[in-house]
Amino acid sequence: MDMNIRPAPTLHTSPPFEGDDPRWARIVARDKSADGRFWYSVSTTGIYCRPSCPSRTANPKNVALHDTLESARATGFRPCRRCNPDGPSLECENAALIAKACRIIEESEEEPSQEELAATVDRSPSYFHRMFKTSTGLTPKAYATGHRAKKVRAGLETGTSVTEAMYDAGFNSSGRFYEKSTGMLGMTATQYRAGGANEEIKFAVGQSYLGAILVASSTDLRLATIKAIAQGTLDGLIPTRNIAATMDDEALIDRMVGIKGIGRWTVEMLLMYADGYPARR
Repeated sequence: MDMNIRPAPTLHTSPPFEGDDPRWARIVARDKSADGRFWYSVSTTGIYCRPSCPSRTANPKNVALHDTLESARATGFRPCRRCNPDGPSLECENAALIAKACRIIEESEEEPSQEELAATVDRSPSYFHRMFKTSTGLTPKAYATGHRAKKVRAGLETGTSVTEAMYDAGFNSSGRFYEKSTGMLGMTATQYRAGGANEEIKFAVGQSYLGAILVASSTDLRLATIKAIAQGTLDGLIPTRNIAATMDDEALIDRMVGIKGIGRWTVEMLLMYADGYPARR
């Protein structure tokens, strides 16, 4: 009886890399910045991964490196289910979810709760909180507070009444607004609306990860402002130098003005004169 025997498909494999290849260190470190730059496959498991894959580190003798995703696919191995090398990384997916949550915060008349925000992105409240802070350096509440402060200042600077600015920013009671307004503005809302006329302004210099910060405020608020800077550093509201270097000016300004007593001008001066930011000078 004649039998047609078909040869098994040939798998296209890449030779194992040399042990001193610098890309191996990035795999061991699960370096997320290496994602999209190269991929690797593991012959013993028959899978290919992105460099940041959280799976147990493979024996380098069984690993081949690939410059392109097509090369990794050509091995005939399957994509890893944990790091999903064929699709967007978990970091990218989380960034999209956080961007969605930020837009909800910005467009809501009242501050949404953490539970409501978590439900909109289909995550548990605790996981969402960690994810949000990892991505932005702020808690959802701190982000909402900063955005609300920005809306109050914008309203007062355009000449609207204090009451209108209060309601436009999402405050539904005057008592709650006046309780927080001095901390947000560095002076009373009426004084801020008047451009700080006749206000005695003094300054102090504090240190942060970004370098020296010049703080200007009315006399009775200087100490509170310096304390707020210290607390903001501890809470992560003031970004580290490395994180700040990845942020554009507006994002950094929005983040810093959430600190009591720090206004847009202060941050702009910081960006203009801080070491390490030549492009912003």
